[in-house]
Amino acid sequence: MRLRDRTIAWSARYASSLIQNGLVQNAISLYGVQISGYILTLVTIPYIARILGTAGWGLVAFTQAFGAWVVLVGEFGFSLSATREVARHRDNREKLTEILAGVLGAKALLTGVSIVLCICVRWYVPIFRDHPELFWAGMYWALAQAFSMTWFFQGFERMRFVAILDIAAKFFVTIGIFVFVRHPHDGYRVLLLQGSGFLSSALCCLLFAYRDLPTRLPSRESVFEAIRMGWSMFLFRSSASLYTTGNAFILGFFVSPQLVGCYAGAEKISKAFVTLFNPIGQTLFPRLSTLAHSGRDRAARLARATTLVLGVAGVAIGVFIFTCAPYIVRIILGKGFEPAVPVLRIMSFLVPLIALSGVLGIQWMLPLGLDRAFNAIILIAGLINLVLAVVLAPIYAARGMAWAVVIAEAFVTGGMYLHLRGQRLDPLSYRANVGQEIA
Repeated sequence: MRLRDRTIAWSARYASSLIQNGLVQNAISLYGVQISGYILTLVTIPYIARILGTAGWGLVAFTQAFGAWVVLVGEFGFSLSATREVARHRDNREKLTEILAGVLGAKALLTGVSIVLCICVRWYVPIFRDHPELFWAGMYWALAQAFSMTWFFQGFERMRFVAILDIAAKFFVTIGIFVFVRHPHDGYRVLLLQGSGFLSSALCCLLFAYRDLPTRLPSRESVFEAIRMGWSMFLFRSSASLYTTGNAFILGFFVSPQLVGCYAGAEKISKAFVTLFNPIGQTLFPRLSTLAHSGRDRAARLARATTLVLGVAGVAIGVFIFTCAPYIVRIILGKGFEPAVPVLRIMSFLVPLIALSGVLGIQWMLPLGLDRAFNAIILIAGLINLVLAVVLAPIYAARGMAWAVVIAEAFVTGGMYLHLRGQRLDPLSYRANVGQEIA
């Protein structure tokens, strides 16, 4: 009995200390957002898919893919570069004030450029000429996302507050979709409602950030310093967008909105499974960014454990998606989306590939400062996807586009691993190289 009592007491103390750990608390907070997002997604996606139909869904997906590039310019990689800087200077109040002002000023400048360019591009895209309400709703959706403040709180590893805001925003957006989206032509309302959720969350985060820091207008120097700081991550984001966010937009030039809708449905489902790994990545990135400079061996052990866990989980989830694709599509998307089944099966390969590349690249290469090699791999993968998309999409439609994405992602994962092996920085065998510095 005494042994059992001691075991129970030890287990309770261990569980209590684990829950109080900062990494665990941030991960729990982010998974709270993830789970709530899944619940709300399971409620809204079947409703939207059935109300809008394949054509309406395809138009929304086409607009979102275009808007994702607007988000890319406004965000400019700050979710990585600025997070890393906040994590490194979290105890320097003056530096944090400068970083915050500079990033906000840079976002304002970059989004202004985006708006001008998009208005010019609009007249050359037939879908936007025929559906101007979709274009402007898409701009609002994109600009609201571009001003996200998640990077600031992520750098402090204080994600519970952001998690609560995101959950509340998604809840009200869900209610709005059921109230205001009632007809096949209401796709623009989906974008307006989602944009409002992003914007309200960003504004609340901004108010709380300035509660702890003094308000300061961005100077020209701080703006250009933020742009310089985020440049390498922008190259990564823009290169990655060639094979991640813009595919529905590219596909829309070769096939009908109905087929774009089927592709987008499969893509959205596969991304929903991939985002299961996001809370872990968002939690570990600031910690690994700190450890890479103060405790390389500890960083390697953490990256190695994460690689093994996410690799196994990714394979298991990928097998599940491939096996159950017909049932998943039928339940979530409904009738008319049957062509999405083979596309989803192809995209099931993305889950383990993205799980591994996320750890090897964002969680390991970037904290080590291997930005140049990282960006080169992503850029080549983006070009591979673009070439394959132009070749395969006109012939094999949505399935051709899906294979283009999978091949590009396979190149990313393999390229990162081979580069790390060549540099003797492979996290799976880094133990033998403790103390080695990067040239």
